[in-house]
Amino acid sequence: MVVWSVIVIVALIAGLAFYLFVVGGQLKTLATNLEECAVLVRTIVGHAKAIEPGLEHVNRTGGVVAGALPLLYGMAEGIVTGVTPKPVQPIERGPARPASGRRRSRLHEGVGYVASGER
Repeated sequence: MVVWSVIVIVALIAGLAFYLFVVGGQLKTLATNLEECAVLVRTIVGHAKAIEPGLEHVNRTGGVVAGALPLLYGMAEGIVTGVTPKPVQPIERGPARPASGRRRSRLHEGVGYVASGER
């Protein structure tokens, strides 16, 4: 019984050691990827610092444009109202007739049918 207990304990310790080895390898890979991400984030922050002064100007200009939109909208409504044509009364017409006269089908000739009056 003592021998089996020692074998089970050794197997348990070996299993835990293998598990820790696998988890350690995964953590090393994760640490490497995080270092690469940190370098990329630092690069992006450096690029953003160059853009930041111009961004304030863009935001200020956007505020001016947003403030002028109601005025521009009102002016556009006035222009559209002034140039919209009034509806014209429709002219009464009869049914449309083809310009070339009565149309005749060519399918009849293909099957040997001759209409009366066309001989």
